[in-house]
Amino acid sequence: MEAEVKKRLFTVEEYHQMAEAGILREDDRVELIDGEIIQMSPIGHRHMVCVNRANTLFIQAFGNGAVVSPQNPVRLTDWTEPQPDLVVFKPRADFYAKKEPVPEDVLFMVEIAETTLSYDRKIKLPRYAAAGIPEFWIGDLKNDILHVYRNPGRETYNIALILHPSESISPLAFPDVTFQVGELLSIDCEKLPPRSGIQP
Repeated sequence: MEAEVKKRLFTVEEYHQMAEAGILREDDRVELIDGEIIQMSPIGHRHMVCVNRANTLFIQAFGNGAVVSPQNPVRLTDWTEPQPDLVVFKPRADFYAKKEPVPEDVLFMVEIAETTLSYDRKIKLPRYAAAGIPEFWIGDLKNDILHVYRNPGRETYNIALILHPSESISPLAFPDVTFQVGELLSIDCEKLPPRSGIQP
């Protein structure tokens, strides 16, 4: 009878201790999913541009109404701490210096998928839904569309939308703010209608 091969899983605390001990370097692109350390894909040029553009647009539009956090970890459970491309948190004057944000603090999350669409949909989406993240966007750079997920259930979202570059999107938390999908996806926006919403 063959022995069962078991994985050694890590808690978020152990994961942090590995970083503090230098086992994981600060520039390592990794995240913790269900106790496993996952190597993240390299960031391509358009991916970088999309994150930078969306980060700037969100800060301008939301002002003091939110804390916009680009490519920083978020603890979902004791075993899962992904590193989304963008997280929009509820506002706090201390920017969460005194309190680590929890899923209940998240207004919505964004992943930019240049080569990771399957991973974002099959691995990250169920965990975001299970954590109660109210809204999740995936910028699909291969197909130039925005996937929008709302109303989280146990392992998925009950509402799924697909938006094209000429269409617009308003986050549930900011219904008066509108973004052009093409602008978020860093498509040539000169021919798109102007964006409306809260001004900085």
